[in-house]
Amino acid sequence: MATIGFVPHLQRPEAIELAVSTASWLDASGHKVRLLATTTSQWDCSQEELSHGLDLAVSLGGDGTMLRTVDLVLSTGVPVLGVDVGHLGYLTEVGPNELRQALTRFLAGDYRIEERMTLQVDVTRVSGPALGSGQPPGPSPLDKINALNDAVLQRSPGGHTVHLAVTVNGDRFLTYAADSMIVATPTGSTAYNLSARGPIVSPRARVLVMTPVAAHMLFDRALILSPDEDLRLQVIDGPLAELVVDGQSQGSLGTGDVIRCTAGPHDARLVSFGGRDFHHILKQKFGLSDR
Repeated sequence: MATIGFVPHLQRPEAIELAVSTASWLDASGHKVRLLATTTSQWDCSQEELSHGLDLAVSLGGDGTMLRTVDLVLSTGVPVLGVDVGHLGYLTEVGPNELRQALTRFLAGDYRIEERMTLQVDVTRVSGPALGSGQPPGPSPLDKINALNDAVLQRSPGGHTVHLAVTVNGDRFLTYAADSMIVATPTGSTAYNLSARGPIVSPRARVLVMTPVAAHMLFDRALILSPDEDLRLQVIDGPLAELVVDGQSQGSLGTGDVIRCTAGPHDARLVSFGGRDFHHILKQKFGLSDR
């Protein structure tokens, strides 16, 4: 018997309803079920309880819910199945009507795992306390944040461009003045990076993609780096920069603060049944057709 956890989108009643009905179906078959505490069902659990001894995490929503689910189970290596409750996403694998069939195939071992490179963001603060620590200003320990899509240093709301000194493997590369700087994984290349006209990268690749947004300088091209290269962005001589990781604000960084971006220690493990090839998804999203 398997232990399966559900993480539904909190603002989509249909996602919660699907989670509860599928949990009931699995429970009746003798499987153990956990449902992230969004309902008053008998299977509710906390975030801390979700991943312990879990065989599969099921995300019900869109790509944002997938990012949240991956983050919850990343360090444990639990595979994640994405159910698209909403619009077509790059990360979700099946539709709501296909969920029971997908779970039946998973329980029978008829699936494959896609390993997706993640991003580790190490934050060193010299201008103030650790992010969210509530401590008084002064040098602070390192904050470590994991991401599946990207880390973005962007100008604060109503602020001016951010000034960032970029170093690669300890060597100064360039100083950028831009609205923001994106550091994306291959998976994240189709997120904010895509809207900034950065390169589209196969999710099977293992690279870091650094893309400036609205750079106030002649050189505004994306830079593709090996995942084992040491990429650092330091805030210099200017206004605060807001750090956003996988769409979630992590607070502001000031002059002298640094983020270090490297490949994460854990890959995201996504369940796939081979029916939604990345290139086919691209064609669907852009309405592309061969002539």
